[in-house]
Amino acid sequence: MVNKIVVGQLQTNCYILTDIKSKQCAIIDPGAEPEKIMEFIDNKKLTPVFIIHTHGHGDHIAADNNINLPVYIHKDDAGFLTDPAKNLSQLYATNFIYKGTRERLLEDGDKIKLGDLDITVIHTPGHSPGGICLLCDNILFSGDTLFASGIGRTDLPFGNEKQIIDSIRNKLVNLPDDTKVYPGHGPETTMGVEKKDNPWMGD
Repeated sequence: MVNKIVVGQLQTNCYILTDIKSKQCAIIDPGAEPEKIMEFIDNKKLTPVFIIHTHGHGDHIAADNNINLPVYIHKDDAGFLTDPAKNLSQLYATNFIYKGTRERLLEDGDKIKLGDLDITVIHTPGHSPGGICLLCDNILFSGDTLFASGIGRTDLPFGNEKQIIDSIRNKLVNLPDDTKVYPGHGPETTMGVEKKDNPWMGD
């Protein structure tokens, strides 16, 4: 089960991924409004077990200090958690610094268990060095790597346009057409639609 909660001034998509059998859930990219996120979880009587970040920008991590859970993030973005210049929260005068210590540093190909669900980490650098997508069955959480008819920005510090295009064309384009894509901002899509309509997917 996937539920989307749009949070913060940048309208970040926070996702609640739930294993229906156990009612365990993962919080993907809680970028703001922790009360709104936790109210949803409490109302659904779910058990949150960890946070997973698709990358380390402030609009995806800023609720971490108010949600007492282990944080999973790719090793190449781990430094963003405690550096407002890197996570860009400095630009918005919020200067977010993660104060927790329970971190799991992810790498490409890692498997994350959530109840009976298996989540596969796909390292897709370009928007940030440690940007990842998360694949669970036929669902892809694409963070700020792939959007409906677009891709994530690469003009921010540590962004790299060649890397993000390589990530998409080498790691995502071969996913089945019926793969549902849940991006970090904006509407959902499918890989089939993106292969047809998204110019960044290649020929």
